[in-house]
Formats: sequence, C-alpha cells, structure tokens
Amino acid sequence: MVPSGVDIARTRTLEAIQSSLRRSPIAVLTGPRQCGKTTLARELLSEESANYFDLEDPTSLARLDEPMTALGPLRGLVVIDEIQRRPDLFPLLRVLADRKNKPARFLILGSASGDLMRQSSESLAGRMERIAIGGFTLAELGAESLGRRWRRGGFPLAYLAASEEDSLHWRKHFIQTLLERDLPQWGVRTPAVALLRFWTMVAHYHGQTWNAAEPARSLGVSAATTRRYLDLLTDALMIRQLQPWHANLKKRQVKSPKVYVRDTGLLHELLGIDSERALLSHPKHGASWEGLVIEEVLATEPHDDAWFWATHQGAEVDLILRRGGRMFGVECKRADAPRATRSIRTALEDLGLERVAVIYPGSRRYPIAERVEAVPLSSLATPGLLFVE
Repeated sequence: MVPSGVDIARTRTLEAIQSSLRRSPIAVLTGPRQCGKTTLARELLSEESANYFDLEDPTSLARLDEPMTALGPLRGLVVIDEIQRRPDLFPLLRVLADRKNKPARFLILGSASGDLMRQSSESLAGRMERIAIGGFTLAELGAESLGRRWRRGGFPLAYLAASEEDSLHWRKHFIQTLLERDLPQWGVRTPAVALLRFWTMVAHYHGQTWNAAEPARSLGVSAATTRRYLDLLTDALMIRQLQPWHANLKKRQVKSPKVYVRDTGLLHELLGIDSERALLSHPKHGASWEGLVIEEVLATEPHDDAWFWATHQGAEVDLILRRGGRMFGVECKRADAPRATRSIRTALEDLGLERVAVIYPGSRRYPIAERVEAVPLSSLATPGLLFVE
C-alpha cells in the first residue's frame, strides 16, 4: 500500500498526453475536480511559466483580457487550466491551431464534460485529441491497495489522507464545495441543497436502472427536473450513466441507463459509510463493489465504447466492451467462487460475445466455462490483460 504523502506516478497518462500533443496541436484533458489534472500538467510545464494559465487565478484571467495578444506570441507548450470558465477561448484556439508550422501546442484542462466537450468538439474538430482521467486506479497504486482504493475512492487527497477521519472530512468538503461554489461558477442555478438531496438519492440507486419518476415524487419536482439534475452531475463527472446495448432480438430489452456514483469514496460519504466494517455490512456494498469494478475496467482496458445489457426476462451483463468489431462481456461477482450463470450463457449466444470475464475478489484466474473466465479484480493492476488473447 502506498503510504500517505507519497506521490503516485501516473506514467501512462503522461505518456498519453505527450503522444496526443505530438500528433495534434491541441490535447484536451478532462476529469473531475481534484483528480490530479493540474498535477499532471505541472509535470510538463511549470506553473511559473508565462505559458501557464490557471483560470481560477485572477492574474491569469487578467492576462487573458486580450486573449490573442496573450496567446498569439507564445511558443512551445501552452497550458490552460479550468477552460470551462472561458468557453469563448475555443474559437481563438482553433485559429491558433491552424497557423503554419504550429509554433505552439495547447494542453487544455477541464472539469466538466458536457458543454466543455460539445464546444471543443464543434470548434476544434480535427485539431484536438481528448484524454479522460479520473482518480487513482489500481494500475497506478498496485494490487495491494485494493481495500483502501475501494473504501476511500480514487481522489488523490482522499486516498492519501493521513487517517480515515481526514479522508472522510476531505470527501465531505469536496461535495460541499462542488455544489456550493464550483457548479454556480459554471452557470448552474439549482440550489445546492436540492442537488445534495438528489445526489444522495442517486447514491441509493447506484448500480440500478434509472427511473426518473420515483425520485421526482420523493423530491416534489417533475421527472424532467430530475433528468436535468442527473445530467448536471453527469457533466460534472460525478455520475456515470451507463447506456443499454440494444441487440436485434425478439426479447424485450431494458432501455433506461444504469446510474453509478463514479467514485466509491464519494458514494460511501453520501451513504453515510464511515469505516470498512460499515461498508461490508451495508446493503449497497455489493453495488459499490460493482461500481468499483466498472470504473477500473473502463479506466484501464482498451475499448471503443461501453454499455450494459439487460432483458425484461432477467438476462443481464454488467458491462459490454466493443473493440473494433469484437464484443466482450464483463460480469461483476462479489463471490468466492463465481459460476457461469444462465445470463452469461444467454449473452454469449444472443450477443455473439467473444468472451466474458467474471471479475471477483479472489486471487486465482481460471476458466469456468467455454469462453468464460474468472478474473481477480487485483489483476486489473496490470492493464490490458483482462481478455488475454
């Protein structure tokens, strides 16, 4: 386990950023607040450099009062942090990216996904690459960190806190700051108290198919309002809406997304879980573990797209990954000795999956049926080996 206060090397992410900047004039690094984006950027360029702009710093904002004057003469790597605060810069970045000889490369960092990515993709189409990151992963921390990673989540300051109490305090403060300061700065006008109540409700839905009508009744608002709340927290990279895969089958398939609080540490704070004992005895501990598995797989396994699949007859696969024209399934089983279920067999037949990995908490990797293998969660500490060819 990594001791408190030790820096965690995020070599793969740094290499991905550097590769993107070699290929494209602009790299967009997105991730939730406090996940380590700024730390990564500062490994590439000192914050003291004239080429570094932190848009939460009044000095940087003042320098960009005349953005072309400030950015036009710069050469080499230019970093713009918290870009969602100045979306008007995107058209200018397009102009700068199109200059002959490409005198500057731009690394732009953002803590929101929806509007930020829509604006960047529209303004910078063909000129940018996107790298999405979250908190620490098992690949960065090592397999021995699994218990702490699950309990505290992956946010660096929560994971590395000196004590469980300090980690809980950080997570509580993070939630409060996001709702009371960050979202209003991004133009969100919904009261923080309403969003906190809603987010807590989503925590109780974690791992379930979303039904907007039920939380709407509980909160006394319309279903459209709860959908807007869900999209706000999704855009802030706090919630994952995992969309359903629709196969061309006669069976009735689930069409609503499943919802997850992306960071297990924040999930546990919202659920009032304050210790390992409380986690293991909580009714949502299985769903929490499923969310951890899904985030780890999506962070470290190569894929082009991801969904879940479920039918109204009860068949379900927790995660489906597409790589090129091939489809793979992932099942999350918090069991000592997982077996090939009827759902897995149905999915293999109906969806044409190449293979299914059943991820479980054990330590041994072994086949449990044709094209079905039990895989320890700790093995995800080595990326790219979930589906060994």
